[in-house]
Amino acid sequence: MQKLFFKLGRVLAIDYGQKRTGFAVSDPLQICATPLETLPTARVFDFVKEYLDKEDVDVIVVGEAKQNDNTPSASARYIEPFVRRLKNQLKNVEIARVDERFTSKMAFQTILDAGLKKKNRQNKALVDKISATIILQSYLQQKEIDNQRNNVL
Repeated sequence: MQKLFFKLGRVLAIDYGQKRTGFAVSDPLQICATPLETLPTARVFDFVKEYLDKEDVDVIVVGEAKQNDNTPSASARYIEPFVRRLKNQLKNVEIARVDERFTSKMAFQTILDAGLKKKNRQNKALVDKISATIILQSYLQQKEIDNQRNNVL
């Protein structure tokens, strides 16, 4: 009996901010989300290009900033131009969006729940990286739900 294997590329998630940007990445099977890096926002495009040169990436997921009433939040004004530039520069990579409401609060709560010391709790770079991980995990979970729904139909 012959076994069939197929290779998926990773999913890279970006929590884009004015000063810092957090990154997370999936495993090659697109099951788990892992924090990757937090960088000054000015280095985002260089980092993404370098990462794509060394890793297979199927999708880049970017947080979508919304308010509770589903309208764009104030931070959307600098995230949207970033997404447009990303799409223009990376025509062969799918760009997906995920609602990022409450990810920073969830990330901070994760840090608290992990019992990290006060110095680490104040590390905004850690919050950005964990926020990107939450964005990625949300994407992966929704993708799994969609796959199960499609298999039932």
